[in-house]
This record gives sequence, structure tokens and C-alpha cells, in this order.
Amino acid sequence: MAASTRQRRSSPYQPESRLNTSRPERRIQPRFTTQFRSTFSGRHQEGHGCTVDMSIGGCKIESDMPVEIGCTFECRLHVPDLDWPLRIDEATVRWVEKKTFGIAFTRLRPEERTKLETVLANLSSDK
Repeated sequence: MAASTRQRRSSPYQPESRLNTSRPERRIQPRFTTQFRSTFSGRHQEGHGCTVDMSIGGCKIESDMPVEIGCTFECRLHVPDLDWPLRIDEATVRWVEKKTFGIAFTRLRPEERTKLETVLANLSSDK
């Protein structure tokens, strides 16, 4: 990835450390390994993938759908213990590496954030 596309962001989800494993981890929130189905759509594009880790600020998704840094979309995380998918109104792609990309949750309704916090608390207690 070109250095010009990597900028330090004020977001608590800072993906730069995933691109260069020799640098120390800089994320503020803990992240948890998951295997949740995910679907996303935006600007005439729809896709699906697998959420492989997540935190309160974002998640990592594996998918065959090509995405670019900076693109935004709506995302739904299909968490097994929830009656309805967790809805992220807006997610922004922060980094891309082959068929994996990291998104920051940039717009999330309060009730969805509460569900997300519950999911993360359950993941934390499973460790």
C-alpha cells in the first residue's frame, strides 16, 4: 500500500497496525475473533462475507467483493444469538489486503450500539 493512502486518523479504529505487523498494536478497544456472516450494500453494489474479528469501533471482513479504501456502505452482521442482524448504518473501509478489509463503524444507531456492546460482552466472557 502506498504511504500516501495511509494517514493517521483520530478514529479509535486505527488499521495501520494490521498492514505492518512489526509496529506495535495501536487499537484502543479490544477486538474479538468471530465467524459471523455479513452482508453489505452501497452505491449500486452488494456483497457478503465473513466477519472474522470485531470491536466496538469496527470489524475485519473476508469477502470476494472488491472494495476501496474510503468507500462507505450499510453493513449487517448476522450474529447467531440475535433475532435480527446487527445493522451498521454506515461503515467506512479503512484498509484493504487481498480479500480482507477493515471497516470502521461510522454511523450506528444507539439501540444497535447497545446490541453490539452486548455481543462484545458475550464474546469477552467466552474467552
